[in-house]
Amino acid sequence: MSRLALGVLLLVLAASAVVALWPASRTPIRASVSVREALGDERAGFARAEAPRPFSFPQDHGPHPDFRTEWWYYTGNLKTAAGRHVGFQLTFFRVALTPARETRASEWATRQLYFAHFAITDTEGRRFHAARRVSRGALGLAGAESAPFRVWVERWSADGAGASPRLHASDGDVALDLELSATKPVVLQGDRGLSRKGIEPGNASFYYSFTRMPAVGTVRLAGETLAVTGEAWMDREWSTSGLGAELQGWDWFAIQLNDGRELMMYLLRRRDGGIDPLSAGSLVAADGSVRRLGATDVQIETLASWTSPRTRVRYPSRWQLSVPAAELRLSIEPRLADQELDVGTRYWEGAVSVAGAAGGGPIAGQGYVELVGYGE
Repeated sequence: MSRLALGVLLLVLAASAVVALWPASRTPIRASVSVREALGDERAGFARAEAPRPFSFPQDHGPHPDFRTEWWYYTGNLKTAAGRHVGFQLTFFRVALTPARETRASEWATRQLYFAHFAITDTEGRRFHAARRVSRGALGLAGAESAPFRVWVERWSADGAGASPRLHASDGDVALDLELSATKPVVLQGDRGLSRKGIEPGNASFYYSFTRMPAVGTVRLAGETLAVTGEAWMDREWSTSGLGAELQGWDWFAIQLNDGRELMMYLLRRRDGGIDPLSAGSLVAADGSVRRLGATDVQIETLASWTSPRTRVRYPSRWQLSVPAAELRLSIEPRLADQELDVGTRYWEGAVSVAGAAGGGPIAGQGYVELVGYGE
């Protein structure tokens, strides 16, 4: 799914009917909703991703309100001049509450609900901070635009140019202010940007990525402002269909290697314990050319697990990933074991370090991993 963010957005749908009653909410909904509860089949009247289509920029950086769900997903690994590591996640989700387009008199009225998740991994300080914002797409409280590009929920935002936005978010004593730029071409995931999630026609999304985005800016941690540089990853996806009845969740890997390549792979986990054959990914060469990966092209072995002390959910926590055709063998390890978000929806998403071998020589890297559907 979205870099499999598809699920993270759809997870919030179960809460949307309640949250929509208020103009904005800064208070986390503490009851977590599960993938299975959230992914209903309410798609009548919405557009569906049924076949590849031309992408047009900057228009496609902006909203697609005919589809039920949409997200702008930013993750990255940063460091100070002294080498202190900080990971970040800033994601924006749009949910259409109804396909109806009728005009209503109230300025508060809207058919669009926006969510945002913000997380910082302070590796040296052994601290993980996560928060969320929720607001309706009315009165300027939240929204999305294509020209100029902007998506925002209250004061959290990504704006500027779609391929080189500025990110801003703050919560308590934690804040992020980054400028990103795209040094590699956009990657159209799946079949020319159509990413299939099931055998049923339309059970798919439109999905593109910027897999390596140099970042520069500041991070505030407990009153200390750090100047940082690093690299980010951006995923964009819009869709209507939900998770298939046979699927429980997914594991998503986004890896940036120090030889200039990037690897994305998502494993769709079936309820019977198997891996769905529609699991897929891509290997992006240093020159931007893309090799599509299917479920049998990548081997992923879980080497360890971690149990959340808060939710008691057990997650995979260390992996061996191999792409035999590319002579890649990677060991992937979380920067911190505890990078679980419990912000109304519950999932694990965190910064990881990478080491291994490529073509007989050593290789290293960094990235992000997302784990959804565990403990449900």
